[in-house]
Amino acid sequence: MELMFLEIITALMLYWYPKKEGGFFNHLYLGIWYNNITSYSDVVWVANRCEAIIVTSGLLSIDNRGNLVLFSEENNSKREIVWSTNSSKQAAKPLVQLLDNGNLVLRDEKDDNTTNYLWESFYYPTDSLLPGMKLGWDLRRGLNRRLSSWKSSDDPCHGNFTNGIEFDEELHTYPQLIARNGTAIFYRQGMWDSISSSQNSGYEFVYNDDEVFYIQNNKSMISRIVMRDDGRIEHQDWRENFYSLICPGDQCDSYGFCGANSQCNVTTVTQDYGICYCLKGFKQKNQEQWSEGCERLYSPASCHDEEKEEFREYLGMRVPDTKNSLVSKSNNASECESKCLTNCSCMAYSFTYSESNVIVADTVCVLWFGDLFDIRQLPSGGGGGHTHLKIESRTDPKREEKVKVKSLVMIIVELAFAYC
Repeated sequence: MELMFLEIITALMLYWYPKKEGGFFNHLYLGIWYNNITSYSDVVWVANRCEAIIVTSGLLSIDNRGNLVLFSEENNSKREIVWSTNSSKQAAKPLVQLLDNGNLVLRDEKDDNTTNYLWESFYYPTDSLLPGMKLGWDLRRGLNRRLSSWKSSDDPCHGNFTNGIEFDEELHTYPQLIARNGTAIFYRQGMWDSISSSQNSGYEFVYNDDEVFYIQNNKSMISRIVMRDDGRIEHQDWRENFYSLICPGDQCDSYGFCGANSQCNVTTVTQDYGICYCLKGFKQKNQEQWSEGCERLYSPASCHDEEKEEFREYLGMRVPDTKNSLVSKSNNASECESKCLTNCSCMAYSFTYSESNVIVADTVCVLWFGDLFDIRQLPSGGGGGHTHLKIESRTDPKREEKVKVKSLVMIIVELAFAYC
């Protein structure tokens, strides 16, 4: 069965990508790239990324079960399967289409529902996130859609770097975007500082019982987010002139740069502390080494003594690492605060609710336990510009009324876009 290719200015197209290695073989890959951007570095999806065709030719066809199959072929005789869609559902009349958004889909032409795909490339991203593609979890299928870098600039096989949404479903921790080099975290992004309240940007975060994902829904944009082979996360935009934003962008983007119970701020540098500061109520553990973070100025007050606890507001901060968090349903911010105050181990809380760009199944209360880690001041005008961070304070211990130093609080009111 012949496969037809789309060729429109803003669409993407299938291609055979020749890779030269040692001057002996042309390695062939089945991939997708923007039709009007010809550089190999703008390839956005590769089917056989670790199984290059190194013989004379390849063949793309649909087998008798309705799957799209890529064969290697030598001298028009011996064929070997290199890659397949491997769909569990069989189509009565299989049809393969490359959609305008770059999604390669397999469906049944006899099905009146044209969006009922048996298989789609958007469910299996490589190094690039395109508008309309979901980055995150389909909990019903147990499918984790994340980005993984190329091994090198001319080898699309899996490299060392990955970027995706991580959370513990059993422990009910709050999701966050994590970039890893192998197993080590090198960059973290809070979901609240990666999305926008502006309808023009189209970024959304969806969190419910079935799915947890991050998506750019403005399908009219020619853009992508790509995990580079050197670990850079690049946001590319071709709406007018080419625009590129690179993450990590500064020292504060380095995971845990200032240690626990601290914040990092590249816009306010002091001679004594540099870019690292302890949170209110904490002091630096080691004056020579910020990586050890900060510890409490005072011993905690007695548990459940709510009159000795208060919360202080900070603005424009990235929320702490949610690895030791707990998602709990609350009707309002006061109820969420009360849950933290009545839990002796609670160090922080946040409260958010569904907006046009933050789609959650219900209002969400997030509680933090233990040290607060990887907090930074976000760039001026960037994400979290309207994110309210509160840190409880403690008065002078000589005063009669003492306030227990306990928690960091985040209340989401409105968000502004910045990928870093």
